[in-house]
Amino acid sequence: MNFFRELTRKPWLASDGAIVDLHDGSAFALPKVTLGLRVFIVVASVVFTLFVVAYLERMTLDDWRPMAEPWLLWLSTGLLILSSVGLQWARVGARRGRLDVVKKGMAIGGVFALGFLVNQLVVWQHLIDLGSFVTENPANAFFYLLTGAHGLHLLGGLVALGRTGNKVWGVHEVSTVRLSVDLCTVYWHFLLLIWFVLFGLLLIT
Repeated sequence: MNFFRELTRKPWLASDGAIVDLHDGSAFALPKVTLGLRVFIVVASVVFTLFVVAYLERMTLDDWRPMAEPWLLWLSTGLLILSSVGLQWARVGARRGRLDVVKKGMAIGGVFALGFLVNQLVVWQHLIDLGSFVTENPANAFFYLLTGAHGLHLLGGLVALGRTGNKVWGVHEVSTVRLSVDLCTVYWHFLLLIWFVLFGLLLIT
C-alpha cells in the first residue's frame, strides 16, 4: 500500500505555493525588445544562410553564367559603412548622455541608409538597361533575390530608425531613448555584416 501511495502522491499540492513563490520574474531581466531583436537576427541569419547555400549549390550547374558586377555596388558598400558608423556615433553619444551627438549620428545614419537604398535601385535599373533580366539566367535571379531581400530588411530598419528618431527629437533626457538607439545600431551592424557576406559572395563568384 505504501508503494502505491508514493506513486500516486502529488507533492505539488502540498507545497503551499512554494513552487510558485520561487519565481519572482528575475529570470527574465532582459528587455522584451532586446530579446525580440536577438530572435529576429537569428531567424534572419538562418534565412540568409539558406540563400547563400542555395546560391553556392546552384552555381555548380551548367546553365550558370556569372554576371558582371557593376562598380556601383562598391558605392553601396561605402554608403552602408558610413550609415553604420553614424549610428555607432549616436550609440556612443547616448551612453555618454550627449543628446546632440545622438541626433547628429542618427541623422547621418538615416541619410546614408537612404542613399544606400537609392543606389541599389540605380544598380537594378543599370542592369535592366544592360539586358540583365531576372529570367535571363539563374545568376541574375539570385542577384536580385539577395540584394532585394537585404534591401527589404534595411527598409524595415529605416521604419524603426524613423520611430526612434521621432523619440529622440521629442525628449530632453537621453536615458529615455538609449535602449532604442542601441537596438537600432545593433541591427544596422548586423545588416552591414550581411551585406559584406553577400557582396563578397557576388565578387568571388
